[in-house]
Amino acid sequence: MKSPLAPHASTLFVLVRIVAGLLFSLHGIQKVFGVLGFSEPVALTSQLGLAGIIETIGGLSIALGFYTSVWAFVASGEMTMAYFQAHLPRGLWPIQNGGELAVLYCFLFLYIASRGTVKWGVRS
Repeated sequence: MKSPLAPHASTLFVLVRIVAGLLFSLHGIQKVFGVLGFSEPVALTSQLGLAGIIETIGGLSIALGFYTSVWAFVASGEMTMAYFQAHLPRGLWPIQNGGELAVLYCFLFLYIASRGTVKWGVRS
């Protein structure tokens, strides 16, 4: 049975891309500028600083549809590293170690990387 939303699949994908990119960028803005729950900015030359740069620039690029596949692939890799470095040592299962968001972003960005900008983008 065909979904009644099927004719709108590409538009819904773009909305998911935009929302995911903007939300991801907020994580970077926290780190880079020391706002939204971070008491002070992290050193940009640290690993956490690099993560903040990827999240800020990559998230905004994904939302804008600017080299979407490249940035989404980089963001997916960053979330893979975040999971293995920060979450896995606290337990095996994401629900146990607080890594659900990292796993979700990892696979969401991998999917976005496979699809690209689709439409409403600056440059694919």
